[in-house]
Amino acid sequence: MVKPYEQRFPWQLDWNLLRTFMVVVEQRGISRAADFLGLKQPTISSALKRIEDTVGQKLIVRKPNEFKVTRAGQVLYSECSSIFGAISQLPSLMEIGGEELRGHLSVAIASHVISPHFDEVLHDFSQRHPKVTFSFTVAESEEIVARVAQNRISYGICLLHKIPAGLKAAILYREYFGLFCGPQNRLFGMEDIALSDLEGEPSVSFQTETEDGPLEPVARLRARAKIASGWRGVSSNLHELRRMIIADIGIGALPLHVAQRDVDLGRLRQLPPYDDLPLVNIYLLTNPARRFSDAEAAFLSACEEAIDRVGMEQRTYW
Repeated sequence: MVKPYEQRFPWQLDWNLLRTFMVVVEQRGISRAADFLGLKQPTISSALKRIEDTVGQKLIVRKPNEFKVTRAGQVLYSECSSIFGAISQLPSLMEIGGEELRGHLSVAIASHVISPHFDEVLHDFSQRHPKVTFSFTVAESEEIVARVAQNRISYGICLLHKIPAGLKAAILYREYFGLFCGPQNRLFGMEDIALSDLEGEPSVSFQTETEDGPLEPVARLRARAKIASGWRGVSSNLHELRRMIIADIGIGALPLHVAQRDVDLGRLRQLPPYDDLPLVNIYLLTNPARRFSDAEAAFLSACEEAIDRVGMEQRTYW
């Protein structure tokens, strides 16, 4: 039996508070949430107090140098994300008029995804359906998984250690990783480089080069080369990792086909080992529970058709 309080709750709740609370959690702080929303900090603090008073629960613990979402806050954040995901779909779901396909596709993508096959699908689809619009957001793979699971985006393109429960993942392409140094590194000008020459070298790393991380095979490559333990630089963005390698902060791993242009231009040099290199899958991630708009369904169908048509060997990049 529904209690009177539970009956009144959705009618008394200010729905704008949910959006503010979600931003506070995602920005991990009142001041950053205020900057993000273009509001003053007291306004955000007041909104947080109002939502806590409304739900009768402490949602966020705020102390000097500490920001923690309570268990109740985590539950509310999850529900807020689902609500936001459902509402964000409304414009596309209502784009059903006329003969031309309309709608918007939102994609969260890992940094520097380079796939001629995916680009071809994107080109062909955009030419066939000029009324469909696109937005691409670069994010870390973990964040992409969360956004897909929360139904906040159409698709995700990312690295995965394992397929998340409740989501669907198809291998978009595969890429081999190798170790590289920049032109100012002592190894760059050596005529012949042995694997032993890398021992103890300082390095830079992707944040996901960890045990049970999407780039764990790359971490094993670093161990195989016996480069210095730890790292001098770290980033989740391939562009910034490339920058650190070229600046000789340390040697680091990059996808071979992505680094090839810099190798040809003399900005990078590949280092040993040259065999048994780590092979990493890049996935197209979707949420089967999402109610896809006509445009989203059509683009997903185009991607899946291309994946079925083009063999895995052709979608494996060196």
